[in-house]
Amino acid sequence: MAELAGAAAPFIDFRDVWLAYNDELLAQRQFAVEAIDLQVAQGEFIAIVGPSGCGKSTFMKLATGLKRPSRGSIVIDGREVDGPLKISGMAFQAPSLLPWRTTLDNVLLPLEIVEPYRSQFRSKRAEYAERARALLRQVGLGGYESKYPWQLSGGMQQRASICRALIHEPKMLLLDEPFGALDAFTREELWCTLRDLWQAQRFNVILVTHDLRESVFLADTVYVMSKSPGRFVVRRTIDLPRPRDLEITYTKHFTETVHELRGHIGAMRQPGAEVAP
Repeated sequence: MAELAGAAAPFIDFRDVWLAYNDELLAQRQFAVEAIDLQVAQGEFIAIVGPSGCGKSTFMKLATGLKRPSRGSIVIDGREVDGPLKISGMAFQAPSLLPWRTTLDNVLLPLEIVEPYRSQFRSKRAEYAERARALLRQVGLGGYESKYPWQLSGGMQQRASICRALIHEPKMLLLDEPFGALDAFTREELWCTLRDLWQAQRFNVILVTHDLRESVFLADTVYVMSKSPGRFVVRRTIDLPRPRDLEITYTKHFTETVHELRGHIGAMRQPGAEVAP
C-alpha cells in the first residue's frame, strides 16, 4: 500500500500531536505522547507496537476523538477531529458482549444506538439483521446467531465482537490487542479472518498489539513507539506479498522482519537508550 501514500491526501493525518492528560501535567510538560507525525493512506492497514505503557492506547483515544490533542492537529477522512468519530469501529481484547443478548442482537447493537441507523432501526430491522447474518457467515459464525455469549468459545466471541465493530460499515477499524487473550491457534485463525475482511472491504485499520508476528503478518506498515512519553521512532514498511497465508510466517524474510522489530524494542528497554527513526 506504500505506493498510495503520495497519490492523494492521507486518510489519517497527525501533525505534531502532543497530549498531556490534564492542565497540571501540561504545565509540567509531562506528556503521554509527543511529536506524533503520521500519515496513513486510504485503505492502509497499520500496526503499532512498543513496550507496555508507551502510549499505544493513548494514541487510539486520539484517533477515535475520545481525547483532544494538547498541541497539533488530527485530520481523518478530510475533517479535523473535534469529538468522537462516527466513521470508526472498535474491538478490544475483551469482547464485552452483552450476556443477555444473542450473537445476532449483540452484532446489531451499534445500529440501535448510532445515527443514521438508530432512527431507521425498527423499519429496517430485517435488512440490518440480514447484513449481520452475512457478516457472521463471513467469519465462520453462520448458525450461531441465536447463541448467547456464554455458549460461545473465546475465539467465537471475538469474531462476533469484530462483526459488531463492522456492522455499521465504518471507514476505519481500531483494534486494541484484540487477540491477546486467545490461544496461539485461535489467534492465527482470527488473523486470517481479519485479513479476509480487510481484503474484501479495504477499510483503514489501526492495530495496537504486543505480538510482533501479528503485526508483520497483517499490516502494510508497522510503527514502533518509544517508552513514555510515546513517539514513533521506527516506521517499517512490510514488503511481504499479498494475499498472505500462514505459511509466510515460516519464511526467512518474515522471521528477519520480526527480529528486526524486536531488536528496536529491545534496544529501547536499555537505560538511556534512544532509537533513531
